[in-house]
Amino acid sequence: MIICRSMDYPLRTQRQRVQKQVNGEKERLSLLVSRGSVDAVSQQMASHPQYLESFLRTQHYILHMDGPLPLPYRHYIAIMAAARHHCNYLVYLHSTHFLRVGGDPKWLQGLEAAPPRLRLLDHINKVLAHQPWLTACSHIQTLLKAGEQCWSLAELVQAVVILAHCHSLCSFVFGCDTDADFVPLSSKSPNGTPPTFCPFDAANGNTNVPQSHATPSEHITGRPSLDSSGDVMCLKERIQKSQEEREKQTLQQTDTEEEEEMICLADPSRFITDPDFCYQEFARKEEDHFQVFRVQDYSWEDHGFSLVNRLYSDIGHLLDDRFRSVATLSSLHSDDLKRAIWNYIHCVLGIRYDDYDYGEVNQLLERDLKLYVKAVACFPDSTKTPVCPLRWTPLKTSERIHINLLIMEARLQAELLYALRAITQYMIA
Repeated sequence: MIICRSMDYPLRTQRQRVQKQVNGEKERLSLLVSRGSVDAVSQQMASHPQYLESFLRTQHYILHMDGPLPLPYRHYIAIMAAARHHCNYLVYLHSTHFLRVGGDPKWLQGLEAAPPRLRLLDHINKVLAHQPWLTACSHIQTLLKAGEQCWSLAELVQAVVILAHCHSLCSFVFGCDTDADFVPLSSKSPNGTPPTFCPFDAANGNTNVPQSHATPSEHITGRPSLDSSGDVMCLKERIQKSQEEREKQTLQQTDTEEEEEMICLADPSRFITDPDFCYQEFARKEEDHFQVFRVQDYSWEDHGFSLVNRLYSDIGHLLDDRFRSVATLSSLHSDDLKRAIWNYIHCVLGIRYDDYDYGEVNQLLERDLKLYVKAVACFPDSTKTPVCPLRWTPLKTSERIHINLLIMEARLQAELLYALRAITQYMIA
């Protein structure tokens, strides 16, 4: 017994240390949100701090941490994904970050101005966004065997994760009306955040905001005079230095204004082709040749997780944590209702569970809720099809956010399943 206690003590100590760290992370996130230091989307999610922490960590990892794709590519891919749903909020946000990480401003003129390698992603971006069941092994082969413009398998996996992440995030943005409330400002980033602040860094504690350039008057602490210096040459040098700094600051301000103007003019339609391609009802098995995606044959737990984690280190764990977090959030919704929402979204996207009774969907989901869930998950772009309003009156704000989080995560997993299955088929072919 003594030995058992001695072995158990360091384990308890480690658990306490981990729990203390987790609590500290939650407090820091709450403080950042209360100060307006994160973007509008994160503020919406703040009612569920445990999930927000997982979301921000994943988002920061795929957009800013080590990976096969250069940073400008990542944000440009995010722009392409958000543009498929005409999500102004995310297009503006990632256009801003694209320029800050050294992206070529010319690329923001439109998809035709981007490098050929990025343009090759247009088709799989379109398919995953609107009809993911069309994703095929041939699409993967085209990207991996495109001559000089070919993608590596690791690069493609990261690109697919970014596409699926941003497509599903569009659903959340439109579901919470964040895009409708968004108006880009030339002097500051969305929601009043300083233009040099990166909201994705919040999950890692990087909240330092670079100071603005000092004005010429700040560089010269006192007015120079012959009486104080007694040196005419010194005075001339100070005047000349002041003029040079003033000219330099003017040039910097002009460059910033041009950059912000470029961002404001980044119309989502510039980054898409085939704008008429959109969601269509998944073909019934008895009516067409499309086969239902059966989770028993290819699931996230048994297949997708291990593949994505092997090709893009650690991302599988981060994504899995997101799926678990949203499923275990405490709420007034029963587990049966949450499962019905999740399985209904997968169903309308062509994914079915053989061990689930789909009669529960009609029993647990009212008609208005079904219409809302399907609209936000499948065609959130309100410029084409207005999202069916949901009667939110009996629900708390956190409950509304929870429903939108379920929609986002279910859609994210569905897109990943289709893409990863196609990659698996390519690898074993």
